[in-house]
Amino acid sequence: MSVGGVRVGTYDGLAKEVLGREAWLGDVRLVAVDGRAGSGKTTFAGRLSRALRHAGVDVAELHTDDFLDGWAELMAWRPRLERWVFGPFKEGGDARYRRYDWAAERLREEWEPLRRPDVLVVEGVGSAGAQDLTLAVCVHAPEALRLERGLIRDGEALRPQWERWMAEEDRFFGDGTALRAVDVHVDGAPGEEHDPQNEYFILAGG
Repeated sequence: MSVGGVRVGTYDGLAKEVLGREAWLGDVRLVAVDGRAGSGKTTFAGRLSRALRHAGVDVAELHTDDFLDGWAELMAWRPRLERWVFGPFKEGGDARYRRYDWAAERLREEWEPLRRPDVLVVEGVGSAGAQDLTLAVCVHAPEALRLERGLIRDGEALRPQWERWMAEEDRFFGDGTALRAVDVHVDGAPGEEHDPQNEYFILAGG
């Protein structure tokens, strides 16, 4: 479907596509929702997860922010998520993980259990580089809007951290190789009328 010449996808349709593809993380279908900070990844991941649950499958949703070391390193999440979650799921077991506490600036002491789902949706910068993906999405939005969204959420005091993080993203995504596995590119700042709870706009090439 298209609106004003723009291709429109539905979360229900994307959920159906995910479920029609192979599981590579053991018997778990792994979906990545990638994109720069403030692009709308979390919103997209939540709506896709809801559609998957409506389709009758068990879904777990994780955010790479919970596996970072604060603002220090873009990809600090990866070894933790691979060791604590991806590895156990690939072996057919359940997982557990420690969440990063942004207020205390350290990992929490307690381990959170995570039962092996039918679909694991992982949202975060660099998530499309994970192995064993069933499907990868990247959400895009203009730089000024992304920064505005971030400062509304986190406060003006964190502008230096946001600007440094965005510069790191520019280097990370610069040559396009980080997004080679992406199946669908999504407009995170659409201007056309649509039903945002159920529809999204697909960018050219996605």
